[in-house]
Amino acid sequence: MAKFTLACLQVSASNDMAANLRTVAALAREAREGGAELIATPENVAFIGGNAAETRAASRLEGEHPAIPHFAALARETGAWLLAGSLHIRLEGEERLANRSYLFAPSGEVAAKVDKVHMFDVDLPSGESYRESRTFRPGDAARLARLPWAVMGLTVCYDLRFPHLYRLLAQAGADILSIPSSFTVPTGEAHWHVLLRARAIETGCFVLAPAQTGSHAGGRKTYGHSLVVAPWGEVLSDAGTGVGVSLAEIDLDRVAEARGRVPSLRHDRPIAPPPPLGASARAAE
Repeated sequence: MAKFTLACLQVSASNDMAANLRTVAALAREAREGGAELIATPENVAFIGGNAAETRAASRLEGEHPAIPHFAALARETGAWLLAGSLHIRLEGEERLANRSYLFAPSGEVAAKVDKVHMFDVDLPSGESYRESRTFRPGDAARLARLPWAVMGLTVCYDLRFPHLYRLLAQAGADILSIPSSFTVPTGEAHWHVLLRARAIETGCFVLAPAQTGSHAGGRKTYGHSLVVAPWGEVLSDAGTGVGVSLAEIDLDRVAEARGRVPSLRHDRPIAPPPPLGASARAAE
């Protein structure tokens, strides 16, 4: 199998879409000059609003969203495959938006897209509270994309916490998993590295996880540390907390090597869920 170079662009998106897109374009050109053939950007790459109303106001129908032709032109200019981590897309007849990830071919055509499946509805010990499901409609399908070197499974951020999704993608043919993210600082410090390494190890896939970093409108803070992880769990690149480009060489032979060592993707067995315990059984414990 082939080798290629990928880049994660780590950004700190604001509520100024035009400024965000200019930053991404400059970083993508830098990545391409560094040899990147696949360039990946984070979730919410074009806009992070201070509140739900601001996010809704900046969203557009797919055919009218200014970031889509921007990324298409950038893919054509660089001649690279380009992952727009996620954009906020209005849906006809729907009150809620889609949080949609796009993969652009070097021709500028959309090669694949997927809507974030799992919604980040949590109350953190820090006092931060998130209810993504109020603003975004969850997706209901997994997606693969064929690259010149490999097959990539597309997901978004909070999907990371649902390992069955990644197993499904790997068993369907994925060699690489994309997880563009906007992880909060508290959850990032606790879980980011270990979860990404676990998804790579469980599936024998490369994992690329471009991330938002820093402070954003409305006081949100994201963790950064865009990662590329090899199928055996080694971290190939970690972008730290600054805005910038991180590069990694991907050797697809390592996928077969890892899966040959531990062929767990072939060892699934049907298993019945445990019967519920009644109140008397719990009391007896």
